[in-house]
Amino acid sequence: MSPQRARVPAPRVPTIIVHGGAGADPGQARDELREGVRTAVLEGWQVLREGGTALDGVERAVRALEDHPRFNAGRGSVLTSAGTIEMDASIMEGDRLHCGAVAAVSRIANPVTLARRVMEASGHVLLVGDGARAFAHAQGLRECDPESLVTPRQLARHQERMAAMKGTVGAVAMDRNGTVAAATSTGGLAGKLPGRVGDSALIGCGTYAESSIGGVSCTGDGEAIIRVVLARRALDYLKEADDPDHAAGVAVDLLVEEGRGQGGLILLDWRGRTGWAHSTPLMPVALMSPGLAEPRVPF
Repeated sequence: MSPQRARVPAPRVPTIIVHGGAGADPGQARDELREGVRTAVLEGWQVLREGGTALDGVERAVRALEDHPRFNAGRGSVLTSAGTIEMDASIMEGDRLHCGAVAAVSRIANPVTLARRVMEASGHVLLVGDGARAFAHAQGLRECDPESLVTPRQLARHQERMAAMKGTVGAVAMDRNGTVAAATSTGGLAGKLPGRVGDSALIGCGTYAESSIGGVSCTGDGEAIIRVVLARRALDYLKEADDPDHAAGVAVDLLVEEGRGQGGLILLDWRGRTGWAHSTPLMPVALMSPGLAEPRVPF
């Protein structure tokens, strides 16, 4: 059994922040995007407010985004070059660094929940394709018809060969015990080759949480995020600077300059302070904490 990681005592202030992807189209109706991330952050906040864990909170928030047809995750995922859906997701709890992930799954409406089952019940970190599907069946997770995940909007984008949407969804939360958790989910890159796996399924790239420092969820050019191991590097910057906004900005600069890509991320530190940054025109964000009467939706 892995030992509990030592943490600096911290004020127990439940907080959650979510994102709807740095690839969100600025031409879309912002009201719909705002309402989507607002609903998701409230779903996660309800868990934390009632004394639930950060892990439960981020899973609940990401499920809400996966169920929303305007975000590139779950229902509404972009299509591969073969016209199919292949989704990636990961989740991580920062006390013991427990984590789970799935990649290239197509028959699961909420890949983030399957990623959590991998973490808790498989003894592994990452399952892909048919192996992930067989594990989901063994866990009693109901399959869905892949066609039910295809929205008319994404089908039209595929048929018209429109520009790729690089969006992803994610959440980072801290519960009243000071535990930090993060989760990320995506339909991937529009027109990608079947079998392509991006950063969202890779711990340390798209998702990372360590309760003594904080948690991160990334979005954007997956290959670029992988090249610079963005989530883990962002936490390194957070540890050095003790400033979530500064750490997020430096991490995005790293993504652009060394990763040669575009994107963004959300951060939460061990005190419950939030930060975010993006190099794209838009990244829907929403956050909630005890000091707020309503979710803050700053875009």
